[in-house]
Amino acid sequence: MPAGGFSVSAPSGVEFEAKITPIVIISCIMAATGGLMFGYDVGISGGVTSMDDFLGKFFPAVLRKKQEDKESNYCKYDNQGLQLFTSSLYLAGLTATFFASYTTRRLGRRLTMLVAGVFFLVGVIFNGAAQDLAMLIVGRILLGCGVGFANQAVPLFLSEIAPTRIRGGLNILFQLNVTIGILFANLVNYGTSKIHPWGWRLSLSLAGIPAVLLTLGALFVTDTPNSLIERGRLEEGKAVLKKIRGTDNVEPEFNEIVEASRVAQEVKHPFRNLLQRRNRPQLVIAVLLQIFQQFTGINAIMFYAPVLFNTLGFKSDASLYSAVITGAVNVLSTLVSVYSVDRVGRRMLLLEAGVQMFLSQVAIAVVLGIKVTDHSDNLGHGWAIAVVVMVCTFVSSFAWSWGPLGWLIPSETFPLETRSAGQSVTVCVNLLFTFVIAQAFLSMLCHLKYAIFVFFSAWVLVMSLFVLFFLPETKNVPIEEMTERVWKQHWFWKRYMDDDHHHIVNGKITANNGASV
Repeated sequence: MPAGGFSVSAPSGVEFEAKITPIVIISCIMAATGGLMFGYDVGISGGVTSMDDFLGKFFPAVLRKKQEDKESNYCKYDNQGLQLFTSSLYLAGLTATFFASYTTRRLGRRLTMLVAGVFFLVGVIFNGAAQDLAMLIVGRILLGCGVGFANQAVPLFLSEIAPTRIRGGLNILFQLNVTIGILFANLVNYGTSKIHPWGWRLSLSLAGIPAVLLTLGALFVTDTPNSLIERGRLEEGKAVLKKIRGTDNVEPEFNEIVEASRVAQEVKHPFRNLLQRRNRPQLVIAVLLQIFQQFTGINAIMFYAPVLFNTLGFKSDASLYSAVITGAVNVLSTLVSVYSVDRVGRRMLLLEAGVQMFLSQVAIAVVLGIKVTDHSDNLGHGWAIAVVVMVCTFVSSFAWSWGPLGWLIPSETFPLETRSAGQSVTVCVNLLFTFVIAQAFLSMLCHLKYAIFVFFSAWVLVMSLFVLFFLPETKNVPIEEMTERVWKQHWFWKRYMDDDHHHIVNGKITANNGASV
């Protein structure tokens, strides 16, 4: 599931005095509607593209194919325009991320969220009132811009407003809202598929609810202290800090934010810094986690769940219904992750899920290989239930591992001076591969048929091996101590760490042990 996540931690685990004030709770609820919006946009497209009224208006060719039934089962929906409807959102999000990174720094988190809300609203209007394909795609592109801005600002806002001790849970709150958005979209589609001929308009327009919430929220919340201080408004920042922490004793935290922002401003070229040798492990891991996250095949299943189940011969009601079940499983399993991520650790979750995902995908491939030929429609009741159960097994293991952790791990491993740049790269790689998969999936389904699940399961095997050998455990390690406690101890990555500690003494460069170099 594509979603964003940032966190900034207090150095070496210092606990500052902080109450969980109402303003924190309200701010977090408001901000998280950004996640809701994103999830809704992801979930809605799959259901809408399996509605006949919608296809008839915008993709008559696909509808003809679907009704004539001469085509292979796996190829009913193979149409680049139809895939563009889904994937244009991610391409736009990708482009917007670059601008959002700038506005988040210069204009603050709150204004960036406001911009996102406005993009969402305009996009929803275009989609709900669409008369032709062009209008539809323009609407999706505007929604995509909203996603780019929201994914940059919301997680940052959440992690800066939240007191340290509940930050991990709040960070996953964004992810949780994405899954709730998807579930909500599936439920809406289940209802609107019965309303002819304008049900799909209702589906697309209801995205206006989270959009309005986000826009109103952005008007009423205050900007984060970190953001105000970063832009040189120190007194204002201090006042806000007192307000959100519910105490006047904010000096230590205030001084620290000032210091952190001073350090961050000394970094003139964060992207160039990112490429230095000592930042290599974090960069490689962040990029690979995003690519792997998409190649689990999760988005393929989530975007196109209704279409996928239709292809397997479920009737359209049943297929939307099955999509609702997978959506619900997704929400519940993300809750498992909120609970266990700081207890069991990151590696355990990823490895356990790897096994579960691999087995369920192989099983799906076997059932489809035997039961669904090009033209035989019916899976038969028992087999159909079996496929839904396997899809749920797969979705649940993804939702407590690669889903949230694909975002959490990069956000906690980058050092402060490259965090913002690192996050931009993470978001971009994720959206890029989401776009690639969204654009290619229905064509792949057509050509690979059931082997598409074999393709994804092979990737699951690769990524589990990567985790086993190359991903260090980062639970309960303060961000500032990552280098010492994690990277320098790791059998492979430590070789990247040996060249970053040369101090210049009296014009001579000395290494750490004091020997002249």
